[in-house]
Amino acid sequence: MAFIFEEPSRTFSEYLLIPGYSSRECTPTNVSLRTPIVKFRRGEESALHMNIPLTSAVMQAVSDDAMAVALAKEGGVSFIYCSQSIENQVAMVARAKGYKSGFVVSDSNVSPNATLNDILALKEKTGHSTVAVTDDGTGTGRLLGLIASRDYRVSRMTGGEIVSSFMTRVEDLITAPEHTTLSEANDIIWEHKLNALPIVNSRGKLVHIVFRKDYDSHKEHTLELLDKSKKYVVGAGVNTRDYQERIPALLAAGADVFVVDSSEGYTEWQKLVLEWVRETYGDTVKIGAGNVVDEDGFRFLADNGADFVKVGIGGGSICITREQKGIGRGQATAVIDVARARDKYFEETGVYIPICSDGGIVHDYHFTLALAMGADFLMLGRYFARFDESPANRVAVGGVYMKEYWGEGSARARNWQRYDMGGNSKLSFEEGVDSYVPYAGALKDNLAMTLAKVRSTMCNCGAITIPELQSKAKLTLVSATSIVEGGAHDVVLKDN
Repeated sequence: MAFIFEEPSRTFSEYLLIPGYSSRECTPTNVSLRTPIVKFRRGEESALHMNIPLTSAVMQAVSDDAMAVALAKEGGVSFIYCSQSIENQVAMVARAKGYKSGFVVSDSNVSPNATLNDILALKEKTGHSTVAVTDDGTGTGRLLGLIASRDYRVSRMTGGEIVSSFMTRVEDLITAPEHTTLSEANDIIWEHKLNALPIVNSRGKLVHIVFRKDYDSHKEHTLELLDKSKKYVVGAGVNTRDYQERIPALLAAGADVFVVDSSEGYTEWQKLVLEWVRETYGDTVKIGAGNVVDEDGFRFLADNGADFVKVGIGGGSICITREQKGIGRGQATAVIDVARARDKYFEETGVYIPICSDGGIVHDYHFTLALAMGADFLMLGRYFARFDESPANRVAVGGVYMKEYWGEGSARARNWQRYDMGGNSKLSFEEGVDSYVPYAGALKDNLAMTLAKVRSTMCNCGAITIPELQSKAKLTLVSATSIVEGGAHDVVLKDN
């Protein structure tokens, strides 16, 4: 007969945290949510960290370049979805990586004989209002001038005007030499009230442009997650079919970290992906794998070179894998079991492999529970799908604004690669639904509230870091009656 686990499969809502001693230093402002993304050896630092323990799901309705930028500004990582052409995914990664750089290599350039119509077309394509005019029309040509929105009035021009007739010429611009530091460049911008500062070399060729908006954004987003080149950290999903073409293309676009997007990770398909990455790139390319729900699945992926392991099957709000196939495990139980396996693996090998809890998050307090149970970071779909920055449409349903939200296993997404078991290139049956979630506005405002709750709860447990939370937290199971007791009860609520 089958092996049967003695313990029932439990969800986050079946647990509560018990308060611990809080010292005077244990205040929300002192809490650090920094966490590793990829594996590291005992005594060493992870090569990649996040400043908040949140990633957005590899889903069409959640993670595009707009979400990648918005989440990186707050300190997390978005994994741009792979159920699209390689070309489209590469373009999304490139746009996110190019959004902020400190020193920007100009990608909006024209030659002096271009026209206003060319400028308008370029602005439509890139979204950039500042255009460099160079002798050869490239971002590294000899700088002749700049064009900003203030240099032309579309309503009073025909569109055929030559760029050289209305650009701000280089002799009227303030520029800086090639070896100017970012701090010095920002000082020049503020001193001269500039929006953009061209950096040129000794031959007058354009090297970079530094923008005022990037400085303002950095001061506003103190936890923003940047790579060594001051660009946003961006993740990307890959599948088990075209990874040998997709990964090199995404690397060329600047992707920092990958994850194998699959409903079930304990398969030879994922082993082949991980082996190919290690044989081709060694440890220079960072790639997570999953999903798994027990020690055997974790060990399999760890032994085959995964940089992190994703935990969870069937717990997503739009996932019906458990209904359709009877496969999965309660998310709390899965995280606890895999976290124990992670710690055991660390003791045996000296290699710490972070785990990502994917699915099962319903309430804000579930974030803290998942971290206390051992998750190093979380992956969220429904939570992020509600925001302005998600790619899904905002629609009015019954007089209330909603955002469309659909699973990768739904007929709408048709992401058969995610559920690939080596058969025909199609979905035989649905494992996800097409739905709506309540529209919630901007990511920044909502996330600030959620993380405030997490930090406050951590202080209640006497912890100001995630590892400290995991070592100090005490959890208790709750009964159905105590769940009722935990909400408003025995009162008549006011109608607000």
